[in-house]
Amino acid sequence: MYPLTRLRRTRMHKWSRNVVKENVISSSDLILPIFIKEGINKKEEISSMPDVYKYSIDNLEKIVTQAIKNKIPAIALFPEIENDKKDEIGSEALNENNLVCQAVREIKKKFKNEVGIICDVALDPYTSHGHDGVIKNEVVDNDETVKILIEQSLIQANSGCDILAPSDMMDGRIGEIRKSLEKNNFPNTILLSYAAKFASNFYGPFRNAISTSTKLKTDKKNYQMDFHNSDESLKEVLLDISEGADMVMVKPGLAYLDIISKVKEKYNIPVIAYNVSGEYSMIKNAIKNKIMGDDAIYETMVSFKRAGASAIVTYFANEIVEKFIDI
Repeated sequence: MYPLTRLRRTRMHKWSRNVVKENVISSSDLILPIFIKEGINKKEEISSMPDVYKYSIDNLEKIVTQAIKNKIPAIALFPEIENDKKDEIGSEALNENNLVCQAVREIKKKFKNEVGIICDVALDPYTSHGHDGVIKNEVVDNDETVKILIEQSLIQANSGCDILAPSDMMDGRIGEIRKSLEKNNFPNTILLSYAAKFASNFYGPFRNAISTSTKLKTDKKNYQMDFHNSDESLKEVLLDISEGADMVMVKPGLAYLDIISKVKEKYNIPVIAYNVSGEYSMIKNAIKNKIMGDDAIYETMVSFKRAGASAIVTYFANEIVEKFIDI
């Protein structure tokens, strides 16, 4: 009791605050998402995401080298597919020489296992309608979509992808993909399930980056989670763990810290938070307009760790290391 107990004592100096610090961010906590596009010598800034770019494969070396130098353990690839390669069922996802597969092979050729590669398993970059699966009777058909996702996963694993990350939110796809990987001699391929992916308003800049925003005529609420719910997320995670997920994703991250905390406490499995494009853009624009300082970036990352995240997918990854972390 006061005055015997004064909590401010340990806050008086930087050294004393460091002594009692509970959560810190290191480079190993970060995963860098990278947008890729067709073409030669391309580096295009994304209008809705300041300081974030789309790279052609021949221009990936510099950004990947930067991530490795910063001791970031993994990158996540997201493609912008040309319109003439899109169709109703996302056929280009099953092309073993598609943009993602070419990028994975090129990165592995240059960097071997210096950095892990995460590939998004979903059809929305490849479909003409912008949805994550095959549409039947105006609804994404779960089981027909899963059949395609299985094949897409195998193609990506065969190209050298280290972590497959199904982000589609189809029921049962983790179990089916895991069985297929085992059957086809990919027992060590990691499955990072987007187990709790909510139908969020924070995805807009990302959809602009991969050119799906103008194609999407209806929302994704019949397969992504209702943001009013939290208990449902625990059920989703439990099912994916039971089906063979090695890690689980909570997306978005910042607006869903309660979900990260509940999942970590309940299942004690590696939980990855996705600091999504809308969250990134709000913070970045506020900093550029001098409404907030750069420290807001680091504070945001600490909030993820405090909630229980094992790692954070963030467009800030390189900036965080270079400004805030002594590597």
